[in-house]
Amino acid sequence: MPITIDDPTDERVRDYFALTDVALRRVLEPREGLYLAESEKVIRRALAAGHRPRSLLMGQRWLSDLSDVVEQVEADGVPVYVAEASVIEAMTGFHLHRGALASMHRPTLVPPADLLRDARRVVVLEDIVDHTNVGAVFRSAAALGYDAVLVTPRCADPLYRRAVRVSMGTVFQVPWTRVDPWPGSVAELREHGWTVAALALDDRSISLRELETRAPERLALVLGAEGDGLSQRTVAACDLVVRIPMAGGVDSLNVAAASAVAMWATAERP
Repeated sequence: MPITIDDPTDERVRDYFALTDVALRRVLEPREGLYLAESEKVIRRALAAGHRPRSLLMGQRWLSDLSDVVEQVEADGVPVYVAEASVIEAMTGFHLHRGALASMHRPTLVPPADLLRDARRVVVLEDIVDHTNVGAVFRSAAALGYDAVLVTPRCADPLYRRAVRVSMGTVFQVPWTRVDPWPGSVAELREHGWTVAALALDDRSISLRELETRAPERLALVLGAEGDGLSQRTVAACDLVVRIPMAGGVDSLNVAAASAVAMWATAERP
């Protein structure tokens, strides 16, 4: 049976405290081995991907919409907490208008070599710190048929709540892992048959159209941080530097938009 919570400081629901405190959650969630899934669709995708919940929190009216999920997790001994909207807002720091939250156990990341063994198209995110952009890249990767995402050590956490929400849960669908050291790992990718292409403004860059017409068998697209773009060390280490042709006096796109354009142009199609 669902457990009613009346006190927003109840220790049984401490996983959901202060969700708007980004600095706190960046430390707490990985350290505690958890991440937060928000909304019915995202929770369902997390469960479908085999991720294990350790609790659910929702408003009373969502018990019927999520009745099958509630039954499933309670059968596994996972507590389901129910609270009034005012209690949830005091607990989390925001109004929960998407119905439900789930505290989930983080899956174990696989080594990059295991992830890439059968892949042909991957995207690498270098030091992208905005969770919205990270989530948007994952959504594009899923939609455009890319096989995997690699993230560098200083890149934002793809399992942070905002990244998960923006991705519409596709962070559970697209295989990903962290790659370290970076950019030292570029050489390892090349040794295993990957053509590594940096998306950057550079004197030696070729047009995305040119890459599209002679796309290699195994392609790794590397995207850089907001504002600064890719590091010079990374650009120098890559096989190719690629630019998206621009008009209207614009020299670059937001990294999420650029990723979608580049992945669409280079995706393998039947």
